[in-house]
Amino acid sequence: MLKSAWSRNDLTREGEPRLMRVRVEGDSMRPALLPGDWLFVRRSAAVRPGDIVVARLPGDPAQLIVKRAQWHGEDGWWLESDNQRASGRRDSWDFGPVTEIVGRVVLRYWPLRRRA
Repeated sequence: MLKSAWSRNDLTREGEPRLMRVRVEGDSMRPALLPGDWLFVRRSAAVRPGDIVVARLPGDPAQLIVKRAQWHGEDGWWLESDNQRASGRRDSWDFGPVTEIVGRVVLRYWPLRRRA
């Protein structure tokens, strides 16, 4: 699950932000992403298999999730957690393909360095 905030510095012509920033919560994307990591997400960006994306949680569209895009089919994107053993993880194994992709993660910007 994620906390989100809009970037004020990257606006489209319509005034809607192209970039948003989100904070990772939970362990479902370990080791790629850790709780407390901050990410820049490009809204409506093209998605390819292997990309990390932010999507709306099916059944609770107000809730955002961060997952890895596995493949795209007729019903939407199949999204999976990197850490399938994480407590409380939810992905396409639980709710099926996802149609509401918010955007693609383009950068983990915080923390600058991780402790080993």
